[in-house]
Amino acid sequence: MSAPIRSFLFVPGDSEKKLGKLDAAPADAFIIDLEDSVAPSRKEAARELTRSVLADRPRGRRKAQLWVRVNPLDSAQVLDDLAAVIEAAPDGIMLPKALGPADTVQLGHYLDALEIRCGIPKGSTRILPVATETASAPFALGDYAKVAQERLYGLTWGAEDLSAALGASTNRDASGEWAMTYRMVRSLCLLGAHAAGVEAVETLHADFRDEDGLHASSHAARTEGFSGRLAIHPAQVEIINNAFLPSADEVDFARRVVQLFAENPDAGTLGLDGKMLDIPHLKQAQRVIALAEAHG
Repeated sequence: MSAPIRSFLFVPGDSEKKLGKLDAAPADAFIIDLEDSVAPSRKEAARELTRSVLADRPRGRRKAQLWVRVNPLDSAQVLDDLAAVIEAAPDGIMLPKALGPADTVQLGHYLDALEIRCGIPKGSTRILPVATETASAPFALGDYAKVAQERLYGLTWGAEDLSAALGASTNRDASGEWAMTYRMVRSLCLLGAHAAGVEAVETLHADFRDEDGLHASSHAARTEGFSGRLAIHPAQVEIINNAFLPSADEVDFARRVVQLFAENPDAGTLGLDGKMLDIPHLKQAQRVIALAEAHG
């Protein structure tokens, strides 16, 4: 059971200075961005630099996974993005403004052709769509479970592009929390990911100076069922990594659950510490242990 990625750190694809610091940051994965953080006049330079960074860190010898956020599927740049970077074997592609599973299927077809052309194992490049950035996209979140996609790593959501699509002046309520629409979309993303059997990735915390808020919201996200989070600043990474690890007490309880079921292989339901446990509890305990062991 492989451990999910806890932290995805965005890095502008045209910033040689920031890309030069990849090996110093403790992120589980980096997302080299060819979309919003790169001006139109810098797109080609960003592709060349991104390809070079990937090639200098071959797959299998990378300290962390290297993903690339390409431009939207309906843009003129997406095929140029993919053609430029796939030959250097990124671990995954983030697809912005995905409208539904048909978009990830189409991206998968592009990746099939490019992997074959470049001699990369077919299907080895994963996909993470930002699945809520248009007004129609949230209605398709349940459809990811209806389409078999081995490349699909997970689903994540975004509030900024969605609020722009809605013409909203803010995506927060009077208390500073997500407004109702964005809370709903977040929940649907979580449900859609688990229905599809993939990871749910929490959106970014925009205020990188708010360490307490980042930790609290990340911990809450993990307890709800998110397995990792997007980050926009290196200072956020360690906080996110720690928040998405189970506590020592959780690991201890998980080990006891696994041991109890191992000692009673014919039992479907068992009691422990006054709680009734069944097979879903066993699976969750195994996941907790795998995550703890994977990250030491």
